[in-house]
Amino acid sequence: MFTGIVQGLAQVVDLQRKEAFMRMTLAFPAGHCDRLQTGASIAINGTCLTVTGFEDNRISFDLIAATLATTNLGKLDIGDQVNFERAARVGDEIGGHTMSGHVMNTLEILSIERSDNNCVIWFERPAELAPYLLTKGFVGLNGCSLTIAAVEASRFCVYLIPETLQMTTFGTLAEGDRVNVEIDPQTQAIVDTVERYLNDRQQA
Repeated sequence: MFTGIVQGLAQVVDLQRKEAFMRMTLAFPAGHCDRLQTGASIAINGTCLTVTGFEDNRISFDLIAATLATTNLGKLDIGDQVNFERAARVGDEIGGHTMSGHVMNTLEILSIERSDNNCVIWFERPAELAPYLLTKGFVGLNGCSLTIAAVEASRFCVYLIPETLQMTTFGTLAEGDRVNVEIDPQTQAIVDTVERYLNDRQQA
C-alpha cells in the first residue's frame, strides 16, 4: 500500500530492453534505501514495482509487457527522473489517500498555467475514467495524491504548490507529456455500486 506522498526523485541510470521486457536501474537519494530487501515494493511514478536487486543506492526492477503497455515507464531514457515512494508501514501517517500502485492508464497533459505561486495543470478526461474523476475527488497522478480542482466534459485540472513542483517530476513536465493515473479505489467502488443499483432498479 502507498499514500501518494512522493518521497523524492530517483534517476534512471541503466535500461536493458528486450522484447516485451525491460530491466530498469534507478539511483536513489541517500537515506532512502534503509531496510531494503529483494521483493520489496516501491512505487515508481505511481506504479508498484518489485525490487529485483540492489547495491548501495542503486535499485533494479523488472518490467513486463503489461506494465510497459499501461504506464509511461517504457518511455524512460537514461538520465530521466521519476517519482518514488517506499511502501507504507503499519503506523505510518497517511498524508494523502491509500493507493495500490496499480496504474490504470496514462493521461496526456493538455495545458499548464503557471503563476508566481500556483501551477494549474489540465489533463484529458477519457470517457472510461470520467465517472471516477470528480470535482474535489482524489486521483493518483505519477504517484502523487492530488485533489481534482475542476472538471469539464473532456478534461480536469489540479493545482500544484511550489513544494510539489520541487519534490516531484511535475516541475519539469510539459504539455503533451503523459502521466500515470490511478483512480481512487473508494470512489470507484462507490460509483460502480451506485451504477449497478440503478441498473438493477431499471431492469426490475
